This record gives sequence, structure tokens and C-alpha cells, in this order.
Amino acid sequence: MGKIFIIIGVILIIAGIIIHFFDGVSFFGKLPGDFHIKNKNFSFHFPLASSILISLILSLIIYLINKLR
Repeated sequence: MGKIFIIIGVILIIAGIIIHFFDGVSFFGKLPGDFHIKNKNFSFHFPLASSILISLILSLIIYLINKLR
């Protein structure tokens, strides 16, 4: 259990460094499947494609961690 927390911590640190030094991830929220509705008094943003992409990446990472165990 401790190894999993260390791996998750390292991943979060790497993600934080990327976001800090590269002014965020420029493609997140701007993929073709992300919905953005804007009216006069209302704005709605739903990053569907970005969420699916992040889910796939995290699933791959977890799969690889379990394979290495």
C-alpha cells in the first residue's frame, strides 16, 4: 500500500511540474469532444473528450503498475 502512495505522489509531482512550467496543458478542454455553451448570462463547459483521455491514461498507468507487481 505504501508503494502505491509513493507512485501516486510521484505522478502528482510530475503533473504539477508540467502544469507550473508549461502554463497548463494547452489541449485539455479544447479537444473536439469537449462541449462549451456560452450565452449572455450562462456559460457551461463539459470536457467530455478530455475526461475520457485522462481516464484512459490513468487506466493504463494502473494496469502497468499492477503488471509490475
